[in-house]
Amino acid sequence: MREFAGETIGTFLLVFFGCGSVAVTVLFSAHVGLFQVAAVWGIGVTLAIYATRHLSCAHLNPAVSIAMVVGGRMSIRKLPVYLGAQFFGAFVAAIVLYALFSSSIAQYETIHNIVRGMTGSHKTAMIFGEFYPNPGAGISASVSTINAFFAEAVGTFVLISLIFSLTEGCNVGRPDDSLTPLFIGLTVTVIISIIAPLTQAGLNPARDLSPRLFAYLAGWGNAAFPDSHYGLLTVYVFGPISGGILSSLVFTKLIKPLMNTKEKSNCDCR
Repeated sequence: MREFAGETIGTFLLVFFGCGSVAVTVLFSAHVGLFQVAAVWGIGVTLAIYATRHLSCAHLNPAVSIAMVVGGRMSIRKLPVYLGAQFFGAFVAAIVLYALFSSSIAQYETIHNIVRGMTGSHKTAMIFGEFYPNPGAGISASVSTINAFFAEAVGTFVLISLIFSLTEGCNVGRPDDSLTPLFIGLTVTVIISIIAPLTQAGLNPARDLSPRLFAYLAGWGNAAFPDSHYGLLTVYVFGPISGGILSSLVFTKLIKPLMNTKEKSNCDCR
């Protein structure tokens, strides 16, 4: 229960802050430019980790949990608890956000002649789930399913590689443990700033799939899952998981052994 509570609360906070920033940007133009939204996501990640790492390992992301299992940092027996909590926390966050902004969403749809569930309603569905190319990126964005999958995989690869590096005892260049969540949040901010124009930068299957399922149930229907060939699942679920697994293998099989070659005076490895 302790670890389930930690992952539920942490993922709730992450999605509430992050998707909330998307909501106020879409509905009210509250943020100007991509970096402001990316910064809120990064701050949300940082605060969520600080708030819950005394309860769980504060993965807050199925791709991170799976990578930790592959890398031998977590027992596979704990994986169902972590995944269940992450998807549940993200779904609850979507419910709360909808309760806050439902009337504003309805007004926005009325003003812009958007019929929820029909073509074009992804402009409001993007508050919850993600789409490629990013509906707010402009006409210059051209993103195929393969391109989007690669973007999500690369972004998650970089994120989890840095999580491994920032928390590895053999890395003498890592920050103090009390500052690690801040650097992870900054990593998220930078990656979103680069990847978001292509795919909205999901990097987290729970962050995408749970709010997307809520949007489906809340009236967006097939507009929340517009790709009949499961492209959205491929991009936003399998993309991050693939990138996370690859980063785990690269770090544990290549990077960490190189760190272990450091002299004991420079690296206390266990």
